[in-house]
Amino acid sequence: MAGARPAQGGEGRTGVEAPHDAERSPAPPPPPRGLPGLRFWLVAGGLVLLLGGALYLLYGSPWLKLRQVGVTGTEVLTRREVEEAAAAPAGSPLISVDTDALEANARARLPRIESVEIDRSWPHGLHIAVTERKPVLVREKGGKFDEVDAHGVLFATVGTPPRGIPRLDLDASDSPSLHRFGTARLLREAATVAARVPSPVVKELRTIRIRSYDDVTLLLRDGRTVAWGSGEKSAAKARTLTALMKAAPKARYFDVSVPVAPSVR
Repeated sequence: MAGARPAQGGEGRTGVEAPHDAERSPAPPPPPRGLPGLRFWLVAGGLVLLLGGALYLLYGSPWLKLRQVGVTGTEVLTRREVEEAAAAPAGSPLISVDTDALEANARARLPRIESVEIDRSWPHGLHIAVTERKPVLVREKGGKFDEVDAHGVLFATVGTPPRGIPRLDLDASDSPSLHRFGTARLLREAATVAARVPSPVVKELRTIRIRSYDDVTLLLRDGRTVAWGSGEKSAAKARTLTALMKAAPKARYFDVSVPVAPSVR
């Protein structure tokens, strides 16, 4: 009994901790190396292929190249004239066609065009919609006739004047208006008046005579005369003239240059 020795502390701890170690879960295995990098390259490769396919479809594919051009809105101009003026590059990829440049071509080469809009018509066409200028006056010059629109733009010269359009008699050589404003401004004044003439008078209007900026006169087919003055307040002058013609149907001369103080005789 005297020789017996108590158990060592280390041996006692070993006997208690052994069951605890046995119950511990094994560590999870490390993730396979290389999978995130492989996934990235697969996605990147797919995007490159998708982008390359889209670029080929838009720029290299024969299915999306310009083959047809449609034109609408023409009255005097022909479809062929508009197509040739726009100069659309047939056979080019439709996506690469510069529609702004084609619109500029059409306006520069055909002054009769007031506005033009060109749109792509997928898969292989263009649509050109034009608005032509309409004459409100014609000016005879050397046996030809210059057409003038409502903005005073001289846009075409024709051999035969359009029917129903009044003549422009512009002679301001003795007036300082010609030097101060120039022919272009006087044309705008005459055009402004022509566009404002009352509807009942338009069919009777033969000539618009302009001698200076503020000396515009209407000559009617039956010999009646209207002193209009300048192009300013033309809307008020048109209303006054309409009222005067109803009130004095036998008058031969009307002065609406000052619309609030008109006169007839």
